[in-house]
Amino acid sequence: MKIALLGYGKMGKTIEKLALEKGHSIVFKSTSESSEGDFEDAEVAIEFSSPEAAVKNISKALEAEIPIVSGTTGWLGEYSEMVNLCEKRNGSFIYASNFSIGVNLFFSINEYAAKLMAPWKEYNVSVEEIHHLEKKDAPSGTAITIAEGILKHTDKKDWKLNTFAENILNITAKREEDVKGTHIVSYDSDIDTISFKHEAHSREGFALGAILAADWIQNRKGIFTMKDVLGIK
Repeated sequence: MKIALLGYGKMGKTIEKLALEKGHSIVFKSTSESSEGDFEDAEVAIEFSSPEAAVKNISKALEAEIPIVSGTTGWLGEYSEMVNLCEKRNGSFIYASNFSIGVNLFFSINEYAAKLMAPWKEYNVSVEEIHHLEKKDAPSGTAITIAEGILKHTDKKDWKLNTFAENILNITAKREEDVKGTHIVSYDSDIDTISFKHEAHSREGFALGAILAADWIQNRKGIFTMKDVLGIK
């Protein structure tokens, strides 16, 4: 697989390392300041850049008819535009707030738990996320996906950051030194607390999932999610 890396920060470098170990090749890589290689040689693009650069990078791949896998968060106000462009170009596009296989299983567990807890109104649900100091967006895209899964099965109207109100799902975001990513869902009552957590130990889980998604999408057309890649119903 010939891969273009759009974004060459910590995640891009981890993807490069693991992709090369698996026998793939990196034919192009770019940052906001420079690029190296020939983008047109790529069979698939993997995009981990910044909220400011994501739309430009995704558009570049779709216009060039190169399948793209994007894991950048914080730009989803323009997601529908990228969906429209993908459809217009008959392209191939996967966006995921998190490519970790474990996190995507966690998403499904979270939705099942939310459905199970829905009748028990004495429990108040909340989400907490903890990331490294360099992470720019808050809450994380993963926390938002978790919140959206919960909102399908509760009476709460919306999620908000650091807002404690009866009809709001509160998300708490913390930034600490060298945290790869931790997400906790808690159901609290006066009697007890039920909670479950996903804690990433390294960036390799995210990178491996992105490579898996890139391999999966190569010969497919359309807009997909990690549920499609992993066969999660």
